[in-house]
Amino acid sequence: MNVLFVCNQNQNRSKTARELFKGKFQTKSAGLYTEKPLSKKDLSWADTVMVMESEQRSEIAKRFPKLYMQKRILSLDIPDVYHFNQPELIEILKYKVNKLF
Repeated sequence: MNVLFVCNQNQNRSKTARELFKGKFQTKSAGLYTEKPLSKKDLSWADTVMVMESEQRSEIAKRFPKLYMQKRILSLDIPDVYHFNQPELIEILKYKVNKLF
């Protein structure tokens, strides 16, 4: 399964998730507000998209309305208060992602 993790900058949350679950899924990560933002190609690749906040789901819907309707997009509801690979972030990600799969 191809899983795309999305957050605002792709520095902490989605990047940590990509590394954490690369043994369980085929993973990629992207940010919405970076120099190289989430692309149509990234979104097309994904079977499932996991956003860190509901607002990111809305932003994907605005940018890619047709693809948005074809994708399973899940919000993990993880606020932007963690650092890359922070132990608390890893525990939250494990709990929430494993609950969904």
